[in-house]
Amino acid sequence: QVQLVESGGGLVQSGGSLRLSCAASGRIFNSNGMGWYRQAPGKERELVARVIRGGSTYVADSVKGRFTITGDYAKMVYLQMNSLKPEDTAVYYCYAIFEQRNYWGQGTQVTVSS
Repeated sequence: QVQLVESGGGLVQSGGSLRLSCAASGRIFNSNGMGWYRQAPGKERELVARVIRGGSTYVADSVKGRFTITGDYAKMVYLQMNSLKPEDTAVYYCYAIFEQRNYWGQGTQVTVSS
């Protein structure tokens, strides 16, 4: 089994910053990537950023220039979130792909006040 443990969420004012961390443990073999999704109330879960085997990264247009994903694609991934906006309020989920299976963290709440 694979465990993903997230940390770093919280409440911040508009324009502030937060850094999310996600650590993978267990059967972390043959990783194809790690990243972050988010889900706001009443909305579908959306991909925010990911890093894949080889180190290529993707960041959604809605957060480009404000969010940065770092870390490797096998054990640890971080999401640096700057210039946060109220519309960034959501539960942020870490995900990872090991041995062609998807794994999810428990989610961490990010709330941005205006």
